[in-house]
This record gives sequence, structure tokens and C-alpha cells, in this order.
Amino acid sequence: MVDFVMRAEGVSFRHAVELLRNGAPVTGGPVVRVSSVPRLPSPLDRSAEDRVLLGQVVGFYADALATSDDAMAFLERRRITGEAAGVFRLGFADRTLGYRLPEANRKAGAEVRGRLQTLGILRPSGHELFRGSLVVPVFDVGGDVAEVYGRKISDHLREGTAKHLYLPGPHRGVWNADAIVEGGEVVVCESLIDALTFWSAGIMNVTAAYGVEGFTPDHWELFEQRSVGRVLIAFDADPAGDKAAQKISALMIERLGCEVFRV
Repeated sequence: MVDFVMRAEGVSFRHAVELLRNGAPVTGGPVVRVSSVPRLPSPLDRSAEDRVLLGQVVGFYADALATSDDAMAFLERRRITGEAAGVFRLGFADRTLGYRLPEANRKAGAEVRGRLQTLGILRPSGHELFRGSLVVPVFDVGGDVAEVYGRKISDHLREGTAKHLYLPGPHRGVWNADAIVEGGEVVVCESLIDALTFWSAGIMNVTAAYGVEGFTPDHWELFEQRSVGRVLIAFDADPAGDKAAQKISALMIERLGCEVFRV
């Protein structure tokens, strides 16, 4: 059946599987060499503002997560619960977004793909930046997507392939910002995956830097606004994590006047 759809619709193997999985009608007409018309409905409103468009992409990835056995198995291995996935709108870039967009040789396709490249969702090559990755959005106070992190779910990658990906440009936003309360205690992890594991284990007063050098001006601003009283630094127990923890703890004591402990 997959071979028939590939020939009838002029699509790739993966695209044919996606058509069948979504119940798209198959024409059964003459063999098509290459199709340039998407057969699946687009999840994106190309007339929407950039912030809305980015939110729609995140929503599409969230829907894809629930249908991916591999991505759900990755969450289980990392002890991240389904509740956490729902609360933080986790997603999975399963390489199918492009099948739902008009081709680049059409005006509508060139427009929406160009905007997605500007936002960083698509690479200049047209491929999805986060393909094959668990997707973790970070939202600002208005509920818009401020940052997106992607973590490849497979460790069997070609040499030089990055496991950790972010939207281009400086990091923005603080993940789980509502957990940072006035005068309270907060756990700071090195990565968003680690922070999600803490949250899933019931330690919900947790946030994350964007790597060992990823405590940003947005973090400092929020911690100062909330007058954080105690910080538990849960960076990786390796030389890079230890060095970064020492550096940031000294800065926190100086700038925030709070207690700082190493986890």
C-alpha cells in the first residue's frame, strides 16, 4: 500500500506513511512524478504574526509527541512524566512538518517557509532544525514562545551532529518561571531535560540554565525581582559543571545576597 501511495501521489516513503497514518484520500489516478501540492492540512496560518506562527509550530510538535513511540520511550528513560509533557507542552519534531506546507516553488510555500527560516524553525536548506528531537518550549509572561530547545532522542548520530539545539540568537526567557516565588528557594539545573526530571520527581521549584554558561540576563532579572532566598545548583557532577557551579554561586551570593548550595 505504501508503494502504491508513493507512485500515485508522487511522494517519498515517509510522506506516504504520513498520508496513510492520517487517513488522507488517495487519488488512484495516473502516476505522478513529484507532487507539489500538500495532501495534508497545514497546522499553520501563514497570515498569523510571527509569535502566533511559532506557537502553532510548537502545538504541532506537541501533537506529534503523543504519536511517537520512540519519543515517549525517551521520556520514560529520562524519568519525565506524561503530566510534565502536558504542563510544559513538550513536543517531538518527527520530520513531517514540511509535508503539510506548500512547496517552495509556489508563492504560498516560499512565503511561509521563508518566515519559518527567519524564525529558525527551518534551516536554510529547508530541513527542520529540530528534526528527530524532543522539543521543549520556553514561554514568556504573555504566554508566547520565547525560546525553543531541542534534544535528539537518539544517541546513534552521524559524527558532528549536535544533540542539543536552540533557536538562533541569544537565549530568551526562563523556563518554569512561575516556580520562582518571592523570597523562595529554587533549584537551578544545567539543562532543561534535567529540570523536567526534577519536576517529574515532585521537586517543582526548579528551573534551568541553557548549559554551563547559559545563566542569562533574563535569569538574573527574574531572580532579582523575586528576591530569591536560596538557590540549589544542580549542575552536572563533572569538571565543567563543577567549575560553572563555583562561578555562578559566587555571583549569586554577591548579586542576590542569598544562600547557595551545591546539589
